[in-house]
Amino acid sequence: MSRRQFLSYTLGGATAFMGAGMIVPMLRFAVDPVLQPKTEAAWVKVVEETKITETPASFKFKVHQVDGWWESDPELEAWISKDKAGNIFALNPTCKHLGCTVDWNSNPAFKDQYYCPCHGAHYTADGKNLAVAPLPLDQYELKTENGFVYVGQLGPNKRAQ
Repeated sequence: MSRRQFLSYTLGGATAFMGAGMIVPMLRFAVDPVLQPKTEAAWVKVVEETKITETPASFKFKVHQVDGWWESDPELEAWISKDKAGNIFALNPTCKHLGCTVDWNSNPAFKDQYYCPCHGAHYTADGKNLAVAPLPLDQYELKTENGFVYVGQLGPNKRAQ
C-alpha cells in the first residue's frame, strides 16, 4: 500500500466517522416520534346529558394532541343527538367526499339531513351517506358519566351499516 492510498483511506474513514457522528443524532431526532407507541384518545367532556335531544346539535370541544414534536389544542366539533330508543351518539361533521364541513338542516331541499355545501353530499341523522359521498360520517366513541357526555376516539360509523 502506498503512502498516498494510506492517507486517502485514513482521511476518508475519519470523514465518514465524523459525518456519521453528526447524521445519526439528526436521524434519531426525526424518527423518534414515529417509534413512540400510539395512545388511545382521552375522553373529553363535551356537554351535559340533559341538553341532548333527538335533533342533532353541534358542540365544540378542545383536545390535546401531539404531532411528533408539536403539541397543540385544536378545537373540534361533534354533532350529538339521541336516536328514537334514547341512545346518545356523536358524529364528526367532516364530509367523506372531500372533507368539507356538513351542517344539519341547512338546505331546505334536504330536510332533516346533514348537508355538505361544497358538492351536495347529504346524510341521514345516523350519518348514512345518501348521495355523492362514498362513506357515512365518522362516529365518535361516547360515554355518559355523572350527567355529562364524553367523546373519545373517532372511528367508522357503526350506526349506518
